[in-house]
Amino acid sequence: MHVEETPLPGIGIRKDIVTGGGRRIGIVSQRDGHTELIISRRDDPDACLASIPLTSDEAATLGNLLGSPQLIAQLREDHRDLPGVNTRQFLVNPGSPFDGHKLGDTRMRTKSGVSLVAVMRAGQVQPSPTPDFTLKGGDLLVAVGTADGLDIAAEILQHG
Repeated sequence: MHVEETPLPGIGIRKDIVTGGGRRIGIVSQRDGHTELIISRRDDPDACLASIPLTSDEAATLGNLLGSPQLIAQLREDHRDLPGVNTRQFLVNPGSPFDGHKLGDTRMRTKSGVSLVAVMRAGQVQPSPTPDFTLKGGDLLVAVGTADGLDIAAEILQHG
């Protein structure tokens, strides 16, 4: 996929893609650190149909949500011949019981038998996080385990 980058003098940089359906979507990363999600007219990239300001946490979470399906699909493919092995993703909500706490504090592996194989944060993948990895609101956790174990992991992350 081709990403068009357009410098915006005095403002920042604009990055756009054109989807298979012909829609033009992108982001404007402003010099002051602000980010906007934009949708432009198909026939005129300078005509903005919608602009959604995003906080840095919102932009990071959106990046995680958009990037995780490819990672999940690859893990599912890797485990498709292993009956009973499932892959699921969990969002660490800001203010949740483990926001700002170490992964080991969850005792997820001990209580559920689930392995956390990656954390997506701000569009970046942290593979095989260790117990001293600090979780942050907006993190998307990718876990592998049994269906029952993954249900237990979801409860742990949600309620402590």
